[in-house]
Amino acid sequence: MAGEITETGELYSSYVGLVYMFNLIVGTGALTMPKAFATAGWLVSLVLLVFLGFMSFVTTTFVIEAMAAANAQLRWKRMENLKEEEDDDSSTASDSDVLIRDNYERAEKRPILSVQKRGSPNPFEITDRVEMGQMASMFFNKVGVNLFYFCIIVYLYGDLAIYAAAVPFSLMQVTCSAAGNDSCGVEADTKYNDTDRCWGPLRRVDAYRIYLAIFTLLLGPFTFFDVQKTKYLQILTSLMRWIAFAVMIVLALVRIGHGQGEGHPPLADFSGVRNLFGVCVYSFMCQHSLPSLITPVSSKRHLTRLVFLDYVLILAFYGLLSFTAIFCFRGDSLMDMYTLNFARCDVVRLTAVRFFLGLFPVFTISTNFPIIAVTLRNNWKTLFHREGGTYPWVVDRVVFPTITLVPPVLVAFCTHDLESLIPESHTVSSFCVSPGVEWGYTSGSGNPPISNPLTKLNTSLE
Repeated sequence: MAGEITETGELYSSYVGLVYMFNLIVGTGALTMPKAFATAGWLVSLVLLVFLGFMSFVTTTFVIEAMAAANAQLRWKRMENLKEEEDDDSSTASDSDVLIRDNYERAEKRPILSVQKRGSPNPFEITDRVEMGQMASMFFNKVGVNLFYFCIIVYLYGDLAIYAAAVPFSLMQVTCSAAGNDSCGVEADTKYNDTDRCWGPLRRVDAYRIYLAIFTLLLGPFTFFDVQKTKYLQILTSLMRWIAFAVMIVLALVRIGHGQGEGHPPLADFSGVRNLFGVCVYSFMCQHSLPSLITPVSSKRHLTRLVFLDYVLILAFYGLLSFTAIFCFRGDSLMDMYTLNFARCDVVRLTAVRFFLGLFPVFTISTNFPIIAVTLRNNWKTLFHREGGTYPWVVDRVVFPTITLVPPVLVAFCTHDLESLIPESHTVSSFCVSPGVEWGYTSGSGNPPISNPLTKLNTSLE
């Protein structure tokens, strides 16, 4: 169930965790950033990108601090339970127990420096994987918990709507053209309407909805079952992502170097800031997955510095991808999905490369859609769950999967404008990560308070 404490999993080094976080943040959201950059102007885009990247880093440290405080609270609670058990067994203590207690008392009388040399466990060390829902239950009251689930559900619905629209849109753009016989995809000066012909009597919007129906029929049933992404699937999708990004950056640089750059982006256009804000928030979103990512890191001594380094690298990557795009292509010719700009014959001559870049979002998004759908379904179940209660089979296996799948598909059926979907669905989620445990312990939550939990966190994370 979502929100429960789960197993930590296999440990890995801090540098492996650095790579995992990089792969987590840099995803398909980066493909919508060039269009937003061209709309808002390069200077405004750069300033807002740096600002939102810094705010994402700050909220990431807040979540890590909350994880440390949650681990300390769980550790303190286990110690209290152990102490109560020892008090209950004190009346029947054996001679060996008395001897152990005497040795403990003698150890307590040793100089404190000798004890410190042996090393004392840090109560704030992150060893238990405490998911976001569990932390919300520990630190928030009932209103706070409901607000948390509202935010995470809105974010996940937005993700699913974007994914459900992006895959059919990419397939439509690659396979359709106004004349129906152009194998080179989107031409430089061609503007397509949804009513333009695709194949014979079928319009482009009809082809889009056919692809949407196929996408829903193929991937929708996974919402009714439990699925998880395999290790090899992660490796495959990560490899495809990095090949695609590298190819796009190199091709754009080559065109600019050969004097074929068409872009002349404005310095600032504040009318495009709204869309840019949503795109940047979406592109930096990672806080919801930090418990699964940070807990298995074997050494967390310099964790904050490594996370900061990760964000610097991600900022540099986003800047390189977006700036090469806006100076290589005209602003009005940039597509919502940047990969579709490389479906042109004058940009990429190799047919295989054109189809690989055009269909790249299809492969990566299709593997993520079932995972996010199952996560949203589990959050719905957790939100309405009552302790000791169970759901009827129909509610558990039919109702929750249905309310998970239907809304994003309906949104995708009504629009495939990714540039508008991203700001609408992720502006709310940008305010959903609270600053650590500052919303505080509530006496009604039933958990024992920890005195000054944040005072020792810096030494445990630095």
